[in-house]
Amino acid sequence: SDERIALLGAIQSLFEGSMYTFVFLWTPALSPHGEEIPHGFIFATFMLASMLGSSIAARLLARNFVRVENYMQIVFLISSASLLLPILTTFFVPTPKEKVGSISFGGSLQLLGFCAFEASVGIFWPSIMKMRSMYIPEEARSTIMNFFRIPLNIFVCIVLYNVDAFPITVMFGMCSIFLFVASILQRRLAAIGDKPKSEEW
Repeated sequence: SDERIALLGAIQSLFEGSMYTFVFLWTPALSPHGEEIPHGFIFATFMLASMLGSSIAARLLARNFVRVENYMQIVFLISSASLLLPILTTFFVPTPKEKVGSISFGGSLQLLGFCAFEASVGIFWPSIMKMRSMYIPEEARSTIMNFFRIPLNIFVCIVLYNVDAFPITVMFGMCSIFLFVASILQRRLAAIGDKPKSEEW
């Protein structure tokens, strides 16, 4: 087996697991006491940030001297840091103990971090597809990546089933750790990416 394929599958599973968990956590994070937040506007902002990330990825991928394996390390670190904001604001930013009219100051800071995460998502998709084409044979690509989605789907189901069992800061901390691990694996992939592929492929 090719170590690069295993690394790529693990990276994708870690990032997508964090991304799908984020989808279910951002609303309670921004309205911990049931505040009336503008969901439509926030979602549109997320989509705009994701489009911006995709545009950045297109520019990076168009430059031959920029290696996707290198800049994705930075993207994973940024996404990891962005999901730490809910934890940091909980401990360092005074939050109201009861429902307020709209999004709080701490919630606004979290929203900025969430937009940074969505931009990372926008960069992730075209970049991971580029790496798939580089390291996974086309005839086996869909089978291999679907195999890695099995633990991903199990993880997401476990998270959804236990979403009320843990504080939201614990969930975000777990996602941040996953993304940090993804950056470490990406660094390893960058280090071995120039080696010849296994002859079995």
